[in-house]
Order: sequence, then C-alpha cells, then structure tokens
Amino acid sequence: MPQLAILNQKGGVGKTTTAVNLSAALAALGKRVLLIDLDPQAHATLHLGVTPDNEVAGIYDVLCRDARLPETVRAVGENLSLIPSTIDLAAAEVELAGEVGRELLLRDHLSDVAAEYDYVLLDCPPSLGVLTLNALAAVDEVIIPLQPHFLALHGLSKLLETIDVVARRINGRLKLGGVVFCMYEAATRLATEVTRDVDEFFERNRGGAAPWSQAAPFRTRIRRNIRLAEAPSFGQSIFDYAADSNGAEDYRRLAEEVVAAAGAARATTVRAA
Repeated sequence: MPQLAILNQKGGVGKTTTAVNLSAALAALGKRVLLIDLDPQAHATLHLGVTPDNEVAGIYDVLCRDARLPETVRAVGENLSLIPSTIDLAAAEVELAGEVGRELLLRDHLSDVAAEYDYVLLDCPPSLGVLTLNALAAVDEVIIPLQPHFLALHGLSKLLETIDVVARRINGRLKLGGVVFCMYEAATRLATEVTRDVDEFFERNRGGAAPWSQAAPFRTRIRRNIRLAEAPSFGQSIFDYAADSNGAEDYRRLAEEVVAAAGAARATTVRAA
C-alpha cells in the first residue's frame, strides 16, 4: 500500500488541488484510495463536497481523541474515501505538545486500514509542525507540488532539508517520490528556467544517499486551467466537474505515472529479495 504525502510549506502552489485530483484519478484507474485531510483549513474536505462538521469524527478525533481510523472514513466516490478535517485540527499542535511519541500517532493508526486500500494520500498543511511530522513519519514517499517561480525553488531546498532530517531520525524508508509542476505555462521563459534548474539539481544528486537521490520531476505538467480553480466551489474533483478539460487530462497522466512508478518499485523490491 503506497502511502504518499502531498506536501509544500508554501501555500497556493496547487497542493490540495493535487491531493484531491490525484486521489480521484487513481480511483478512476480502479485503485482503492484513501485521502486523509491533515490541513486544519479543511480544503480537501470541502473540495470533495463534505462540509467540515464537528459532530462527525475526523482526523482530529484520531490524533487527539483516540478515535479509530476506520470509524472516521467517508465514501466520497467509487473507490475513493476521505477522512475529513475541521478547524479543530488547528489545536492539535497544542494538545499534543506533551504527548510522548506524538509524531508517530498517525503511523500507528494507519496499520488499521493497511489492507483496505491500494493508495493512501495525505494532504498536509502548509507548515512544518506536528501534523506534517506525523505525515512524514507515516508515509513512504513525498510528492511536492511546485509552482515554477524563484521563491518556490527557495522553499524546495528548505523542504528537502526537513525530509532529510525525518528520514535520518524518524522514518528510515522516507523518500522523495517526485516534484510535480503545477499552474504550468510552457510558453513562459520563467517556467522553462525553473524546470531546467530543478532537473539539473536532481541530476547532480542522483545516486547519492539522500532521500531524493532517485527522484525527478514528473513528466506530466499540470497546466494552468481555470476549471481546476472552479471545481472546489462545486464540491467536485476535476473529473466530476470537467472531465474533458486540460486539468483532468493532466491529472490522469500524473496518476498513470504514479502507478507506473509504484509498479517499478515493487519489481525492484522483488528482484532484490
């Protein structure tokens, strides 16, 4: 069961859009998918048409109220389930401050659903606090949505430092699965330059010991597309809202890349064994 954290500490780069629509695309490929909304803003929850509701258990109750993970799952589509978030999750940083092993809570709970899903995706908050640490301690891989501009490059270096620390101290299997460029405009010189810089960075670091030594940008670029921006207001993924749009096409292709990469990783593991 591949477990993927969709993470960028900078907001507005397509993180939740990628978490929701990649999840929906994987589900459309016949994969059983669980999306966990770890962001107190609950944007992934809203994006999938679920109203954040304190009366129904969600990820806050799992981390802070000892609820079991399966009790919080909601079916939101064929092959697609969601564990919702609410604004209460913002209190988790304080409530878990004195908890021993607080960064491992989610990892321990995920074992309760390991047999139920083919993929688990975590939409992380745009910060590097205890919620994000829980995600990094629980998953196998990180996917970083990146908007192609200079400040995004600066943020990428800081994020890689965090991944490296977590891989060394908490989760030895953690690695960077790849970078996906969002809101991409191929005709602009800036997009071309940033893409080249990121490609060159990963090429220089290939084969080393860092968690990103085998990573590279995904071939699929998520083009700037107004339909992707409109879909959340209707509580729908891009496939329900505009299945024939460029946004839907791009996320279908990204899902195919993710599935192919997971298959290649399994084959490598089998050969090594």
